[in-house]
Amino acid sequence: MSFISVFDVLGPNMIGPSSSHTAGAAVIAYLAHKMIAPPLKKADFTLYGSFAKTYHGHGTDRALLGGIMGFSTDDTRIRDSFSIAAERGLSYSFTPCETETDVHPNTVDIRMENAAGQVMTIRGESLGGGKCRIARINGVEVDFTGEYSTVIVVQQDKPGVVAHITRVLSDKGVNIAFMRLFREAKGHTAYTIVESDGRFPEGIEEPLRHNPNVRDVMIIEP
Repeated sequence: MSFISVFDVLGPNMIGPSSSHTAGAAVIAYLAHKMIAPPLKKADFTLYGSFAKTYHGHGTDRALLGGIMGFSTDDTRIRDSFSIAAERGLSYSFTPCETETDVHPNTVDIRMENAAGQVMTIRGESLGGGKCRIARINGVEVDFTGEYSTVIVVQQDKPGVVAHITRVLSDKGVNIAFMRLFREAKGHTAYTIVESDGRFPEGIEEPLRHNPNVRDVMIIEP
């Protein structure tokens, strides 16, 4: 028998009418904004399934835009996402796609570009109850929810990198809940995603970068 928490029954604290179409969308975009260095210059959203059909009426557009600017699900600024984005000089677009149907019903692709010219793409799926799953990073299939403290190491798929990551985390006393490696193909770009049930120590990014095959390190705290 599976356990259902009171939070699953009551749903999240949120601005908007739908835990799937507003809260879940905001969480996806919030996680995405944690993966790119600020300030953000542009965000383009491609919506699939029911997101594509109801994004305007259910406030999915406002929630996505709020999340990409760092607003949590209960932040009242989500109501004014459009005007706040204009004030910040953030360019954005929403494109419904109804031709690609082999996706989760509440799916969004987010293409982000920051002021330094870095471009990043994220695919997220809203699972209901304000929960979500990040399913792709830069076209590579991944799987994490953001419910745990998460470190994402972008690396060249070479021997010894994963051992380096686990050694650093062990030296820093990190208790690993989940650890998985996702990659394009053998020897190409890979993502090691580590989830912990405690916060990561301050400054842990620096020792993780001390490997010639580590390209980037991202920390996402819930």
